[in-house]
Amino acid sequence: MDLVFADLAGQCRGMSHNPHANFDQTVIEMIEHSPVGAVPVTPAYQDALKRIYAANRAYANADHKDGHVTARSLAALPLFHAGNLTELLAGQIAPEALEANSRIFDRYVQSLPAARRAKAESYRLTVAGRVAHHRAKHGIAAAHDPVHTLILVPGTGPHPGLPGNYLYGSVFQVGADAASSPWGLYLHDSDDGAARFDAPTMAEVLTKLQEVLESAPFNMNELETLGFRLN
Repeated sequence: MDLVFADLAGQCRGMSHNPHANFDQTVIEMIEHSPVGAVPVTPAYQDALKRIYAANRAYANADHKDGHVTARSLAALPLFHAGNLTELLAGQIAPEALEANSRIFDRYVQSLPAARRAKAESYRLTVAGRVAHHRAKHGIAAAHDPVHTLILVPGTGPHPGLPGNYLYGSVFQVGADAASSPWGLYLHDSDDGAARFDAPTMAEVLTKLQEVLESAPFNMNELETLGFRLN
C-alpha cells in the first residue's frame, strides 16, 4: 500500500496550502458512505472529482455505472495470489508447485458479495484459463506450458477493474527453455488496459511482484514509477 500511503502523506503535508482540501475530503467520505459510490452532478462536486481522480484517491467503480470508489476503501480488500508464494520466494518449492490458478480465482470469487459472483465467473477463462490460452494471448510460442501464476489486486486502469474493483495479472515464464527463458509480470484491467514488467530471471520478477502487492491499491498509471510499461 506504499503508493496509497505516500499519496496520503503528501496530501496531509499540502493540505494547509490547498483551498479545496476540506471539500475534497467531504466528497471522498460521501463516496464511501454511498452504496453505489455516487456524488451530486453539480459543477462543484464534479470539479472535486476531477481533482480526486487526478490524485489517484478515487477511481471509476467497476460495480456501479457512473459510481466511484476510493483508494482508501480498496486498501482494506484482500490480495489474491498463490497461497504458497512465500515458500517459492524462500526457495522452498519449485515454481511448478504453486497453487493452481483456478483455486486462486475461486478464492477471489468467494470474497465478493453474492450478487457480484456470476459476473466475476464470466471472466474465469480470460483470467484463470489454461496456461496455453495465456501464452497465446501474450504472443508466446513454446513447446511446453511455461510457469504461470495468477494475481488479483485492488485497483483500476484506463478502464475499471473486474468485479470488486480488481486488476488481474500473472507472473509467467516467457519462452520454451525452462533454464534460460526470461520472465514477465503483466497486469490488466477489465478491458484493454495493460502494464508489463519484463526481467531475465524469476527472482527479479518475484521481487517486482512483492513491490506490486505492497503498493496496492493503485491506478495502473502509477506502475510506471515501478518500472512497468503501459500499453
